[in-house]
Amino acid sequence: MPEASNSAAPLGKVIPLDRRPAPVPVPDAPATPVPDWERKVAHGLAFLRRRLTGDYEVDDFGFDSELTENVLLPPLRPLYDSWFRVETRGLANVPDTGGALVVANHSGAIPLDAVMTALALLDHHPAHRHLRMLGADLVFRLPVVAPLARKAGNTLACNADAERLLTAGELVGVWPEGFKGIGKPFSERYKLQRFGRGGFVNAALKTGVPIIPCSIVGAEETYPMLGNAKTLARLLGLPYAPITPFFPWLGLLGAVPLPSKWIIEFGEPIETAHLGGPAAAEDPMLVFNLTDQVRETIQSTLYTLLMQRRSVFF
Repeated sequence: MPEASNSAAPLGKVIPLDRRPAPVPVPDAPATPVPDWERKVAHGLAFLRRRLTGDYEVDDFGFDSELTENVLLPPLRPLYDSWFRVETRGLANVPDTGGALVVANHSGAIPLDAVMTALALLDHHPAHRHLRMLGADLVFRLPVVAPLARKAGNTLACNADAERLLTAGELVGVWPEGFKGIGKPFSERYKLQRFGRGGFVNAALKTGVPIIPCSIVGAEETYPMLGNAKTLARLLGLPYAPITPFFPWLGLLGAVPLPSKWIIEFGEPIETAHLGGPAAAEDPMLVFNLTDQVRETIQSTLYTLLMQRRSVFF
């Protein structure tokens, strides 16, 4: 992980991470049920009014939870529910409160696995937790993607930002394989790539939060990557340019992901609070062993899930 922070100045009311107001109690439902359409219209108008008047909140990183929940994520829910039919397991291993680091495998040419993991935690975890994802610097250089990524709560994959979020009690997600994972050929599916230098372990040790291994099956088959147009990738400044059975041959139609069956499993937390705190992060052998433990846990779980899966698409 690079060490320099890349937080952007957010719009709206900036609420520091350590000064968030307590949740407002939800009033009891009225005696006479309100029609569903009327409730949705009232909700939409209230949302629009807040956006127009600037009566909404963002944190130090530019995270806009209201925009994320009402605008950015809803279009992706049909993918989760109906297209990939995601089955989520082990949600009880993710704490309801406090900082924790979710570490997952990465695959699929396009990082849909990160978004599906965030949806799983927001929609199906009992505490409906937001996943604050750590992304590559390329994400924050793209003109349209960068501001949307900030508003969705994502930030640069650097130790400084990761530690700030974890210290503030946030649930943070990291995909240590990076582009080596999502850009690997289909022949190497479900074989984890190198996990880098263990920057995520350093962040967990310094903040004393648990590491939660997360194994994702199904993303490998959404865009089977048969080749890499390296010349085109260099011209576009991209790490790779995927060639699949349908893309670029069928144009935009070829960019539709295949409806593979997904399983996301959150493993048992690996506790770090007892390992010595910030001083432990300076021990290279401890960092290496923890990194290897997380990687082996995810790899072993992937093999188990693959044996349990009936087929790629069912």
